[in-house]
Amino acid sequence: QLHLVESGGGLVQPTGSLRLSCEASGFALGRYAIGWFRQAPGKEREGVACMSSSGTSINYADSAKGRFTISRDNAKNSVYLQMNELKPEDTAVYYCAADGLGNTARAMSQGRVPRPDEYDYWGQGTQVTVSS
Repeated sequence: QLHLVESGGGLVQPTGSLRLSCEASGFALGRYAIGWFRQAPGKEREGVACMSSSGTSINYADSAKGRFTISRDNAKNSVYLQMNELKPEDTAVYYCAADGLGNTARAMSQGRVPRPDEYDYWGQGTQVTVSS
């Protein structure tokens, strides 16, 4: 079975940092385009950052530009989201997602983060709370 498991969430003060991890099992994550999403209570799931399977194309939501960095380590079958200068409005459950069908290619080429329905596999999420 194919699984994605996120970790690294927690409670952090404003301006602090967190590094989220997402480890895949059952498939080679390096062959998949990946994305990080978040969902706050009462809000729709929104894309934060994405990376092509080759790693050569990366896009960020405006809210994440300059503060968040997406990366991957294929040897560890993992992807990461480094989040700096966190704000209370970053509070949400964060999810990683993988696309193995190429559905995210068009969005990536247009410079945007793909929609959630363009990804095939999802993790269970990890809570990030930014509060003093």
